[in-house]
Amino acid sequence: QVQLVESGGGLVQAGGSLRLSCAASGRTISTYPMGWFRQAPGKEREFVARINWSSERIYYADSVKGRFTISRDNAKNTVYLQMNSLKPEDTAVYYCAVLKNYYNPRSGDYWGRGTQVTVSS
Repeated sequence: QVQLVESGGGLVQAGGSLRLSCAASGRTISTYPMGWFRQAPGKEREFVARINWSSERIYYADSVKGRFTISRDNAKNTVYLQMNSLKPEDTAVYYCAVLKNYYNPRSGDYWGRGTQVTVSS
């Protein structure tokens, strides 16, 4: 069983930046693809970004492409999401997940409880 804990969320002004972290415990995630997702009130959870085990394959949702960067440090069993040029529409609870398959964003197996990101205008 893997436990995931997201951190780094907070309140920022539009145009600002945040760096989210997803720390895994219980077992290593170094061989698994990982993903970031977000969910705003009243909306479905949506895919944000994913990364394969070696960081050689990365994919972003169009809405965040060019602004967000997903990365990982397997030695620290941690995945990151650097968010720049934040917009109010980025406001959501952000979740990380262990993916069963890199190419399937709906293959999330283990999920964290999320961290709130609020972007003011």
